Amino acid sequence: MMHHGSRLKLGRGLLGIGLGLALAACQTVESTVDRTVSTVTGRSNIPLGTPGHVAGFLGGVAADEPRAAIVARDILSGGGSAVDAAVAGAFTMTVTLPSRAGLGGGGVCVALDAQRGLARAIIFPAGARTEIPSGTDRPAALPAMARGLFALHLNAGRFKIEDLIRPAEELARFGTEISRTLADDLAVVAGPLLADPSARQVFGRPGGGGVLRLDDRIVQPDLSATLAQLRAAPLGIGDLYQGNLAERLVEGSMMSGGGLTEGELRTTRARVGGPARSALGSDLVLLSTEASPGMAGALQAAMAGQAPGVDGAAGAGAGASLVTLDREGNAVSCAFSMNNLFGTGRIVPGTGILLAAAPGIGRVDAAPLPVAILARPDMRRFRAAASGSGGQVALAATAMPLAAVQRRAGPADPFVGVPAPGRGVVISCAGLVPTNGPACIGAADPRGGGVALGSFGR
Repeated sequence: MMHHGSRLKLGRGLLGIGLGLALAACQTVESTVDRTVSTVTGRSNIPLGTPGHVAGFLGGVAADEPRAAIVARDILSGGGSAVDAAVAGAFTMTVTLPSRAGLGGGGVCVALDAQRGLARAIIFPAGARTEIPSGTDRPAALPAMARGLFALHLNAGRFKIEDLIRPAEELARFGTEISRTLADDLAVVAGPLLADPSARQVFGRPGGGGVLRLDDRIVQPDLSATLAQLRAAPLGIGDLYQGNLAERLVEGSMMSGGGLTEGELRTTRARVGGPARSALGSDLVLLSTEASPGMAGALQAAMAGQAPGVDGAAGAGAGASLVTLDREGNAVSCAFSMNNLFGTGRIVPGTGILLAAAPGIGRVDAAPLPVAILARPDMRRFRAAASGSGGQVALAATAMPLAAVQRRAGPADPFVGVPAPGRGVVISCAGLVPTNGPACIGAADPRGGGVALGSFGR
């Protein structure tokens, strides 16, 4: 598909609703905008922040959910950074893929600042509990998602975080179609999910027709109001942890059997530091060994042409993946989780927040969160970014595409050999970014419902 003279490459996982959304997004921009491109700056007369502002190569996004990918790509097209795109895409996932990513859950991101040769790891898992109040029948994890995305954005975003929350808020308010991934997840846990009145109101079909299905519309007014408060409240994101929203979350979580306390919310923080570094051939791989301890070994096994080993917990911990790349070669790789599909299966009344399941209690394990970015040793030139989901198999879904890139064996079908239920997303560039129109490609595992979107040089 041609987009103002630029090539739009779509990942193998772009099916059904994803294709319709991508076409609609392109048609909207092309039918309403008269763009004049500057040959000096490579930018158009379209205002900063409006899709179409960036002409030529803008980078790309690969994600497990199509609408989140489109939102992230629009941020890149409007002149946003890879960090901006990742933050907007992640907030969107809390609306469009709440089974695997939500304000009640958490995740991890690794961010490459290629312009300065720096990297950060932001770790914000759906955290374990140290004290469970009496009467708590489904302990909720500590909700770190909003704090983590704030930390990712801090001192790295070009756009205000309020503007990055807004697309998710509007999708929750006005509704969006159920994607294939969400439809599949709903079918798996239909019974337990519909047992909760608040969850049934969001995920149930009218008239008692079971859970929502593919292409049904999901509307979440309470979640929209919560996102609006995170965007507009004086405390901003902090309102969820020590403001009015925090009070409502604590009270509602007690009613929902999650048992969150004011003290726990106040102390919920994202940890920010330097990522672990490991040699991968002639390149450097940036990862988080804290969030996914076996990742370095998985990469070495993949480099040797082996499928990284998995243990008996292969199916533990449902997750979602998102990677972004901007025109300057800055990149972000993120993984998110609710620890179970739909976490505890209960929504805090009046907030729209689905509670993640506390790890280490019963049969709930913390989900592995493998993220990795491949760069040249000076960290100023991007090579690839990947993330995966599927319990311990997520390591293979992340490592094998990166090994193929490093060995220059890809990027065609980078997920061959990844064992089920592993799913991954990847962006890789044959030329080193930044250059003028590098040969980059994104892919989402065709066995999932994800999508990769990117616009490449004239």
